[in-house]
Amino acid sequence: MDDTATHPSNRTDTLPRGGGGTRSDNLRPAPAAHLRPAPADHPIHPLIASRWSPRAIDPRPVEPELICRLFEAARWAPSSFNEQPWVFLVASRRESPEWHERLAGFLKEGNAWARSAPLLIASAFRTTLSRNGKPNTQARRDLGAAEENLCLQAWASGLVTHQMGGFDQERLARELFPDSPDADLEPGTMIAIGYPGDPAALPDDLREREGRPRKRKTLDAFVFGERWGAPAPFLPVSEDG
Repeated sequence: MDDTATHPSNRTDTLPRGGGGTRSDNLRPAPAAHLRPAPADHPIHPLIASRWSPRAIDPRPVEPELICRLFEAARWAPSSFNEQPWVFLVASRRESPEWHERLAGFLKEGNAWARSAPLLIASAFRTTLSRNGKPNTQARRDLGAAEENLCLQAWASGLVTHQMGGFDQERLARELFPDSPDADLEPGTMIAIGYPGDPAALPDDLREREGRPRKRKTLDAFVFGERWGAPAPFLPVSEDG
């Protein structure tokens, strides 16, 4: 596989546009260091295979049109009872530098690299169902689906994303959630978004992590049939087994 073809920013085909028709996206090429297609055991869509979570993010601003696309993709994620329990607090350094700095202040030291990202997001989810006031046991899953839509749309638009759990969730909820009309919010993740940056600008330890081989569990480790731990019968027999 030609790695230069795996990131959408190196492709010239068109993407669907709302209301029909197509348009060219004029996406910027990604640095070669960002092209790391997954060594999948079975064929999967190139968008899924090529997407990963770099830390090297260029500080140049992201256009408002592209930002809107990200949240339009999140909007159309599936959710239990169509509750759509997700909420996103968004900080663009170009439009709101003070707000961006405040949101970045919730990041823990290990994620300090994300402060240079031009777009920061703090996600949250509503924990009760609007239809009956009962607990929404699927809300966190629904938020995850919306974030995955957002991340895939970002990659398809020539952007990179990195989701983070390393932030002060209690302080963020204490300082930001009281201003919300929703009294039942819980923090989700923080997400750094931007154009691909230069890995050489990262500290040595993070640069080394950027280049590690991509690995996942094999299917027989989590896809079972009628017995827990027994691989589903449709799975091919692994070389080890």
